[in-house]
Parts: sequence; C-alpha cells; structure tokens
Amino acid sequence: MSREYRLQKLLERLQQTSNPLSGSALAKELHVSRQVIVQDITLLRERGNSILATRLGYVLEKKPCQEIIKVHHFDDRIEEELNTIVDAGAWVKDVFVQHETYGRLQAELSIHSRRDVQNFLEDIRKNNSAPLTYLTNGIHYHTIEASDPEAIQEALKNLDNLGFLC
Repeated sequence: MSREYRLQKLLERLQQTSNPLSGSALAKELHVSRQVIVQDITLLRERGNSILATRLGYVLEKKPCQEIIKVHHFDDRIEEELNTIVDAGAWVKDVFVQHETYGRLQAELSIHSRRDVQNFLEDIRKNNSAPLTYLTNGIHYHTIEASDPEAIQEALKNLDNLGFLC
C-alpha cells in the first residue's frame, strides 16, 4: 500500500465517524505500525486537516455548515427570529448591517440556545442598548451555522414561513 493511498484511507476513516479512533486500531486496520500512523497524522495535519488527538484516539474536527442570511424585522421580533434558528438546531454566529457611510458593522453573538437568546435580550434591556438594525430600518444579516446542512435548511424554511427572509 502506497503512502498516499494509506493517507487517503486514514482520512476517510476519520471522516466516517465522530468517535475517536485509536492509533493502535488504525495501525492494525492499515497494516502498519502505530509510529507510522503518528507520522501520517502529522502529515495530514500539515496538509490542513484539523485532527485532534484525544486520550481515546484521533478525531477529525468537523467544520460547521454555514449560511449568511438577510432578514428584516424590528425589535418586537428579535426573540422569535433567534428562537426559530436555534430551535432548528442551528446557531447564530453574528449579526451585521451594511451602513451607507460606515460600511459593514458587525457584532459576534454566539447564540446556541433559547437561554442564550434570553441572555442576549436581557443584555440589550439592561444596558439600554439599541440593536444594529436601528441603523438600517430593520434590515440585517446573520451568519448561521450548524453541524449538518439539514438544520440550516430547516432554519431557512421556518424563517421564510414566518416572513423574516428578504
């Protein structure tokens, strides 16, 4: 088995599971020593693969699916919008607006749950803040992420059904 073929097989095995794969098990499966697996993992990392070494074995860090959405609503629907996204299994990475003078103004949100939504709304109230949407008459963008594309699609469908999407 050539090294390139083995690297391809190793990467495929890591992509097929979210469970850690031990170096010993991978070595046995690919008919090489554990040290060769360690060297191969190093090479795969150098090629840009994010492989984590845990006490139980190697795990390929999966990048989340991502979508930028354009939405329109006012303050009275912030909670509904954000809950719709997290209820679909996605999360809200950020919010941004395109201002005529200042260009793109962006804030990180990192909202993953209804509790995060409530904390965000409480921060707005407590700090007497105004959402960025005040600058653009309710039009704004979010980067939403999820671990699978189905959650993104469900969030988009639900947002569209509720009239949020532009």
